Amino acid sequence: MFIAIGWALALACIFGVFIAHGGNIGVVLKALPFEMTTIFGAAIGAMLATNPPKVMKATVKGLAACFKGSKYTKARYMELLALMYDILQKARKEGLMSIEKDVEDPHSSPLFQKYPGVGNDHHVTEFITDYLRMMVSGNLNAHEIESLMDAEIDTHHHEAFLAVIAVQRLAGGLPAFGIVAAVLGVVNTMGSVGQPPAVLGGMIGSALVGTFLGILLAYAFAEPLAGALESKVDEAGKELQCIKTTLLASMQGYAPQVAIEFGRKVLYSTERPSFVELESYVKAKR
Repeated sequence: MFIAIGWALALACIFGVFIAHGGNIGVVLKALPFEMTTIFGAAIGAMLATNPPKVMKATVKGLAACFKGSKYTKARYMELLALMYDILQKARKEGLMSIEKDVEDPHSSPLFQKYPGVGNDHHVTEFITDYLRMMVSGNLNAHEIESLMDAEIDTHHHEAFLAVIAVQRLAGGLPAFGIVAAVLGVVNTMGSVGQPPAVLGGMIGSALVGTFLGILLAYAFAEPLAGALESKVDEAGKELQCIKTTLLASMQGYAPQVAIEFGRKVLYSTERPSFVELESYVKAKR
């Protein structure tokens, strides 16, 4: 939503001022299809040559998510922390072995299915159950599990960030491909020397549209998309950090209600539920 608003504002200001100063928008529109084809074709071709299929797939998926609202809301985090509370409370009352069936088959677990928003999220349930399984086995201490969690979160962040890098490279290449389009336009103009000045002026103007479009697409479109995609990656990592902090607090002997408070504290203030909100939600779900 905000991306579309930003794009609309940028285009309105740029082209509005151009027209207000007496600019001939017809020259831009006439050259637009050819210059866009040259610039975008070259940029996408270079992008395909640079990135393996898995990165391209992640990039397309990530860019599509940029136009949707964030799923990492206060309501989702309250659901996540309530799920963690129920799991840890059951383990504390009935022993770690009591959650073994929940860990092995979360999709059939009443605990996970009680919170479908996070319980049906494959990445979240996998991260939770993997480390609960290690806690049940009792072979690793809190420091070893923390180190392993950090390594997994770093790997997840690096893997997701490859899509951001791909879009940043695209943004970096667009001005150069705009220059390529402009140079080709100038070459075409030089081959038409002898034409009337009005014709040559129009050809030169069309050639310069390539440079303009390359810079516009890079800094008004591609760079903002890279920034939005980076924010999405950061949000996903924050959820894993919340789970990590909660589980480690439990392993260090804190009661479930205190452990989820540890997890709540690592959330961003804009999505973090208050202590009272979380406590009321947990009680309502019992």
